[in-house]
Amino acid sequence: MKEFRGRVCVITGAGSGIGRALALELAGRGARLALSDIDAGRVAETAAQCVARGAEAESHALDVADRAAVEAHAAAVAERFGAVHLVINNAGVALAKDVLDTPIEDYEWIMGINFWGVLYGSKAFLPHLIESGGGGGHLVNISSVFGIFAVPGQSGYNAAKFAVRGFTEALRQEMLVAGHPVAVSCVHPGGIRTNIARAARTDEGTPDELDAAFRRIARTSPERAALTILRGVARGSRRSRRRGPRRDDAAARLALPGARVARRPARRADDRALRRPARRGLAPYATALGIRDSPTCRCRVRNSVWSVTACSQASPR
Repeated sequence: MKEFRGRVCVITGAGSGIGRALALELAGRGARLALSDIDAGRVAETAAQCVARGAEAESHALDVADRAAVEAHAAAVAERFGAVHLVINNAGVALAKDVLDTPIEDYEWIMGINFWGVLYGSKAFLPHLIESGGGGGHLVNISSVFGIFAVPGQSGYNAAKFAVRGFTEALRQEMLVAGHPVAVSCVHPGGIRTNIARAARTDEGTPDELDAAFRRIARTSPERAALTILRGVARGSRRSRRRGPRRDDAAARLALPGARVARRPARRADDRALRRPARRGLAPYATALGIRDSPTCRCRVRNSVWSVTACSQASPR
């Protein structure tokens, strides 16, 4: 999707943080916006700011963990705007507790929003994206750097974000195999200055203390993250190539009759660049979220982990 002007863009979790930054950036580029958030007041503020920039925008109060509500929202947006071109499943929450201290209800809460909310949104809007015509549709699911590596105290968040990554990778390959004109991207941001720590469920400190600690190490602004994501969308054509075929594209072609892979695709330069933040270890994230004895992480490039992330990591530098 090279051009956003006149395109219908759907964003969940648009009341603050990355969601609001995406909405404002798209408003400046002439997009038509359907914005949602569980906080009706905050998303209305976002919509008003978008309208002030000359964009067509409407706000909706939406709990993404409510399947029926998400399906009704998708139908209403498609009827109201006539098409859907870009969907960004961005809504999310945080949970920072050890497994032994985490009630099952907390796991159900975070999975309901961070994973099921993404799945519901993807399923509800996918038929509309397929029918969008023109340059095709684009689905963006927000995972996390914690959807690539795990840390103690983050089992619920890790589980949800790993699930988002796996679901999105499989969906991207299905779209390639079926030949549908829908690009699919999974974004793995880390260290973005949002209010996610303030709203987290945790036994470590007060919301103000968690927010202050997180902001000391979260060096990337939501605005910068939004630019990174939209740059990835603009470059995210399923047919794009850089230094050999994408690993997920090659994997998808194995499902086609007579397909074979003669050799391992060349490693992309992006793979090396994206691994660099992980080498610094997890100490900053551990400090912000009250994690003790955090290990150092070294990530490997496996299968389509990086190639599916057409939107680069928005990581602290």
